[in-house]
This record gives sequence, structure tokens and C-alpha cells, in this order.
Amino acid sequence: MTFTIRHANLNVQDLDRAIAFYEEALGLAVVRRHEAADGSFILAFLEAPEGDFQIELTWLRDHADTPYDLGENESHICFAASDYEAAYAKHKEMGVVVFENVAMGLYFIADPDGYWHEVVPATR
Repeated sequence: MTFTIRHANLNVQDLDRAIAFYEEALGLAVVRRHEAADGSFILAFLEAPEGDFQIELTWLRDHADTPYDLGENESHICFAASDYEAAYAKHKEMGVVVFENVAMGLYFIADPDGYWHEVVPATR
């Protein structure tokens, strides 16, 4: 028996704002959407052009006015950048770099909901 990872889920307060962030900051694109018939939730699946791993952004109507409590936010998704220096410059310009570890050659960015994502060089 084998398993493969298909997606990771992140609940977001503002779906359009979250999608715009992931498109601009990480080059992801929406590849699939699903909206509940009663409007109670919307799912948007985003993927990198060369990837087979997706991020599922979930918007819940009942949580639209309340930010999520991320606790200590110790989990993250790691992205490998083909041009690490250009990615770092873009993320600094966007104002989303929240932690840097120069010694380890990585940094973290935060999305509009406060989720952190690690960025490393692709050659690492």
C-alpha cells in the first residue's frame, strides 16, 4: 500500500484576498473550485504550473467575519524557489517576509490570514 500527498487545507477569511496572495507571491493558480449549493462554503484548489501538490483554500460562510485562531502557528508548507534571490526580493517588496534564517538559507512569508510558508532555494 502506498500513499501520495494530494493537498493541504487552509481555512481563509477572505477567499479572493487569499487567492490573490497565492497567485502573486507564489505563482499558484486556481485549478478547481467547488461551491456548496447552499452557499455555506467555497473550496478553491491552487497548484503551481509544474506541481502535482495542491493547496485547498476553504472559505466558510459562518466564519467570514472572524479571523481564525492559529495558535502558535508552528506548522507550515515549504516552497522551493527556482530563483531564490528574486523570490526574496519580491516577497520583501510585498512586505510578507516574517522570519529569516540566513545561516540556514531560508525565510518565511505570511499570507493574509497569518499562515506562514517557508521558502528555500530549489537547489537545496
